[in-house]
Amino acid sequence: MALPSPTTTTFFRPPPTSHFPPSPSTFFLPLSSSKTRFRCSTTTFSSPPQHKNEAELENKKYDLLKAVQDTQRGLVTTPNQRSEIEESLVDLESFEVDNEAIDLGKLDGTWRLQYTSASDVLVLLDSSSRLPFFQVGQIFQKFECKGQDDGGYVRNVVRWSIPSLLEENEGATLLVSAKFSIVSRRNIYLQFEEIALQNINISEELQAIIAPALLPRSFLTLQILQAIRTFKAQVPVSSTSPGRRSVGGLYYLSYLDRNMLVGRAVGGGGVFVFTRAQNIL
Repeated sequence: MALPSPTTTTFFRPPPTSHFPPSPSTFFLPLSSSKTRFRCSTTTFSSPPQHKNEAELENKKYDLLKAVQDTQRGLVTTPNQRSEIEESLVDLESFEVDNEAIDLGKLDGTWRLQYTSASDVLVLLDSSSRLPFFQVGQIFQKFECKGQDDGGYVRNVVRWSIPSLLEENEGATLLVSAKFSIVSRRNIYLQFEEIALQNINISEELQAIIAPALLPRSFLTLQILQAIRTFKAQVPVSSTSPGRRSVGGLYYLSYLDRNMLVGRAVGGGGVFVFTRAQNIL
């Protein structure tokens, strides 16, 4: 909300020999006890246009986050909510009408998912809400492109768990890695390379079964625990056939600043709203 512009009023007595021409920004204040007149100058300071734009931009970002906060990252939405979210998205994206090129320095880093309409992500969230043996924790997108000028790598990170067997919400990590290249000022092309399962963190209950705390841990049980923690399964998805392009997709970055990222998967793949997070992996 814009604050009213501050107004400063200054009174001063002009020298007897001085003559000040009148101007639209000044007026004379007569004093009943004297024939001497004092000049009263009123100066109004307006907020710089840049500050107004920054305040308006922050309000639009707040409106978008407020619109998506009760949707469980997009899983539970009503038609009215979807309409409000889309309106907030368009309002925010209007600040990128100058179509500036993608700033890879800003894009680099880790982003936490706040909302999506992408079906491939919503099916995971839906499964987590329906199945008692499957939990989905935080979902991130990690870009690695610092110092680059034409692309880099992006890793889609899904933290998930199986209750009682793995640690809650962060029992394991599903990692989908892709190489990306800039194909236009706001579009990047993702070329998927690998799907990996890693960072297995078993629950204390399962650790107690494998290696009971009341019994001395043998070399074998310690080896089993270490093998579980360091386990990593990788499945390549890139094409090895000459002339055949790997699985990929076009991704339009409709808004980007230091703490918010909005992307749209071209071809009806859905919209994604991210906020800046601490680096992971």
